[in-house]
Amino acid sequence: MNIKKSILLRVRLSFLVVSLIAVAIFYRIGTIQLVEGEKWRQMSEDINLQYRPVKATRGNIYSANGSLLATSLPFYRVAMDPSVGKASVLKSGVDSLATRLAGFYRDRSAAAYKRMIMDARNQGKKYLILNRKQIGYQEKLEMMTWPVFREGRMGGGVIFEKIDKRYRPFKNLAGRTVGFLNEDQYGVGLEYSFNEYLEGRNGEALFQKIAGGSWKPLHDAEDIKPTDGYDIVTTLDVNIQDVAESALLRQLMNKDAAYGSVIVMEVSTGHIKAIANLQKNKNGYGYGEYYNYAVGEQGLTEPGSTFKLLSMLALLEEGKINLRDSIDTGNGSYKFYDRFMRDAKNGGYGKISVREVFEKSSNVGVSKMVHEHFGHQPHRFIEYISQVKLDQPLGFQLQGEGMPYFKDPKNKDWYGTTLPWMSIGYELKVTPLQTLAFYNAIANDGKMVKPLIVREISRGNSVEKKYQTETISKRIASEKTVKQLQSLLKGVVESGTARNIKNETYSIAGKTGTAQKLENGRYTQKYFTSFAGYFPADRPKYSAIIVIDSPKGFNAYGGDISAPVFREIADKIYAQDMEVQDKPTLEARHPASDPEAFPYIRAGNVEELRMICNSMGISNHYTGNETWVRSTISNKAIHWVSNAVEAPTVPDVSGMTLKDAIYILENKGLRVQFSGKGRVTGQSLPKGSSYRKDQVIKLTLS
Repeated sequence: MNIKKSILLRVRLSFLVVSLIAVAIFYRIGTIQLVEGEKWRQMSEDINLQYRPVKATRGNIYSANGSLLATSLPFYRVAMDPSVGKASVLKSGVDSLATRLAGFYRDRSAAAYKRMIMDARNQGKKYLILNRKQIGYQEKLEMMTWPVFREGRMGGGVIFEKIDKRYRPFKNLAGRTVGFLNEDQYGVGLEYSFNEYLEGRNGEALFQKIAGGSWKPLHDAEDIKPTDGYDIVTTLDVNIQDVAESALLRQLMNKDAAYGSVIVMEVSTGHIKAIANLQKNKNGYGYGEYYNYAVGEQGLTEPGSTFKLLSMLALLEEGKINLRDSIDTGNGSYKFYDRFMRDAKNGGYGKISVREVFEKSSNVGVSKMVHEHFGHQPHRFIEYISQVKLDQPLGFQLQGEGMPYFKDPKNKDWYGTTLPWMSIGYELKVTPLQTLAFYNAIANDGKMVKPLIVREISRGNSVEKKYQTETISKRIASEKTVKQLQSLLKGVVESGTARNIKNETYSIAGKTGTAQKLENGRYTQKYFTSFAGYFPADRPKYSAIIVIDSPKGFNAYGGDISAPVFREIADKIYAQDMEVQDKPTLEARHPASDPEAFPYIRAGNVEELRMICNSMGISNHYTGNETWVRSTISNKAIHWVSNAVEAPTVPDVSGMTLKDAIYILENKGLRVQFSGKGRVTGQSLPKGSSYRKDQVIKLTLS
C-alpha cells in the first residue's frame, strides 16, 4: 500500500511540474507576442532587411585618339519572384516562358523549368535564380518581351541583377599598362593607380535576405543611386603600341631572351605613346606581361653603355675635353687598382679621338677620362647625376616606380674602382624610363620633361582634371654641350656601334648598351642589352628605349639585339606619321627666283598643290581650269601652268609624286614599273610620244 501511495505521489508531482512548465511556456509566448512583439519584429527586420551597397559603374580607359582600352560592360543574372503578380498571368504564360528558358539556356527541359517556377510559387518563395549564367544587354532586352517577363518586375516578378565586367576591346594590347584591380583592391597599372577616379561612388539599396543566404533587392524610396566613375584619357597610341609589342616579341622569340621592354615617348610633350613589357612564361613557352620592367622596381638594372652619355655630359660641361682630343685605349685592357677594365673588341682600338671613344663605346676610353678628371673629386661627378635628375624618381603617374640607386663617395661601399665602373653604367641602377627621360632631354635641346601617360580625367563632356606637360629641368646642360651630345648620338648610328640601323630615308640618333648581369655577387656571361635614342635626328619627334634581357646566341650586344627593334619601330612610325617625314626646306617655304628653290613643288593636282602652298604661306597664282599643272617661278612666287595629261600621247609626269604619276599613267592604259623613292625624276617613254595599251613605262624616283 505504501508503495502504491509513493507511486501516486511521484506521478502527481511530475504532472504538477509539467503543468507549471506548460504554464510558463504559454506565459512566455504571450509575453513575446503581446508585450515584446514589436521588439522581436524589429530585430527580424534588421536581420532580414538591410541597406546594402550598390556598385557604381567603373569608368572607361581611352587611348589618345579615343579608342577604348578598357570599359565595363553590363551583364545580368536572371532571377524571379514567383509570388509577385496575378496567378492568371503566371498560369497563362508559364508554359511559353518555360519553353523559352529551356531553348535559351539549354541546360534543362521546359517541363523542368515550369515545375521549378510553380513549386517556388506554391511554396511562397520570393526569390528564385532561374539560371546562374550571365546574359548580355541585348539578351536582356529580348527576355523582357517573353511571356510573364513582359509584365515587368512587379507584374511578372522578373529580376535582372546587373553585374559589371571589365572588357578590353584590344584584348592583351598594353595589358600590363592598363592593368587590373581585384576584389581585394590589389592591382597594377592604370586600373590601380587611378582607381579613386575610375571606381566612382557606390550607392545603397534595400535588400531582403531569403532562404539560402541570398539577398533580394527591394525598391525603396530611400535608395541612393550610385555615381559612375570618371573616364581617363591616356597618351597611348594603339597603333604604336601594337608596333612596339610586335617588334619586341619577334626579337625575344628569335633570341630566346628572358624578358624585354619598350617605351616610346613624344619628345616635346613627354607623352608616352607605348609601353610594352614581355617576359618568358614560367613553362618556357611564349611570352606574357607580368611585371612593368620599364617603370617598376623589377626594371632597376645596371644600364651599361647607355650611361656613357652622362659621363660625356659631365666631361664636356667641365670643359676638360674636346671631341677631337686623342685617347690611348691601348690593347683594350686597362688596370684600375686591382681590377681590369676591358673593351669589347679584342686587341682594343689603340689611339682614337674622344668622338670615336663614344661612337665605338670604348669602356677603357670613357673610364680613363672620367677617372682622370673626376678621380680626385668624385662628388663632382655625382653632382652631374643629380643635375640631370637621374638619382631620383620621376614622379610617374603609375604607382610602383623604381627608386634609382647610386653610391655615395662618403659611404664605405665606395672604392677606388667605383667611379671608373660607374662611368660605363655599372655599380648603379636605374629604370629604362629614367634613362629614356635623360635621352629625351638631349633630343629636346636640353629641356627635361616628366613622362606623362594620363592627360585627362573626365565624365561625359565635363573635364574633372587635366595633366599638362611638366618641366623637370629647363636645361640639363649648356647649349654647346647639348649640341655636342646630339652630334655624338648621331655618330653612333652613322659610323659607330649602331651603324647597322642607319638608313637613307630618315636619320636616327642613339646609343647602344650592353651590361654583364650580376648574379650571386658575380658577373656572368648573361647580358642586358639596350638601345636608347630618338628620331628623326635633325628634328626629333619621338624618343624610345628598348631593353632585352639575357638574349641567347652570338653577338649578344645592344647594337645587334636591341637596336634593330628600335629601327623596326621607328620605320613603322615614320611610315604612318606624316609629321615626322621630310618637310620642304626653308627655301621652299620662302621661294626665291631660282626654280631650284622649290624642289618639292614641281607638278601634280592643282587643288592639292595650292592647298599646300597656302598652308605654308607661299605665294602662288593660277588662272586656268586644268586639273593637272606644273610649276614655274616668277617674281618670288609660283605660277601654275597646264600640264596636258589628257592628250593622246605619253604625259609628262616628272616632278610628280608616285601616287599621282601612277593614277595618270594607268588611266591611260599604261603599266607602271618604278624604282627608288621620292618624286619622279625620269620616265622611259618620252613625253609627247605615242604609245600602245598595256605598254610598260618605267619611272625613276629620287
